[in-house]
Amino acid sequence: MFNIFHAVVEVPRWTNAKMEVRNLQHSVQTSDPLNPLKQDLKKENLCYISNVFPHTGYIWNYGAIPQVCVLSDDPEAEDFKDIEDVRRLKPGFLQATLDWFWMYKVPDGKPENQFAFNGEFKNRDFAIKTVKDTHSFWKALISKKTDASCSVYNLVLVQTPCKNNICPFFLAHKWFYYKQT
Repeated sequence: MFNIFHAVVEVPRWTNAKMEVRNLQHSVQTSDPLNPLKQDLKKENLCYISNVFPHTGYIWNYGAIPQVCVLSDDPEAEDFKDIEDVRRLKPGFLQATLDWFWMYKVPDGKPENQFAFNGEFKNRDFAIKTVKDTHSFWKALISKKTDASCSVYNLVLVQTPCKNNICPFFLAHKWFYYKQT
């Protein structure tokens, strides 16, 4: 079985616009039904990430891993099996990642970030366990087996108590015919 996970890229590499999946974890004022991808707002202004030398915007694709998993057609995927492969095949990339996360909020007047695990990168087994554990948490949330203050409204997950059978997206793409009188 493959341990390849589908990801939603919220911010493409080398870009500055801070995009996010909008959900109730942000706030009631900025959340939308069905968690659309939108540019983040700060005090009603579009939010951008500053360029912090020598980096332009985000130094990699930034995003989230949703609840589903698919196969990948990334040509480099075969070469990267564990964190040591990143060190070997992309020298300096892990340190650049730490540096970027450490300082990317500083231009906005915020303090330097702190890191879990003292900034130590974790291996493949740790990452896969984390994804699988959080997927279990998501399944408990979506089936209402746990209490949480975020929206679980959805249109397509039929085996959940939150399923809504009215789907505006699908209705927008359906042809309706009428007879003129």
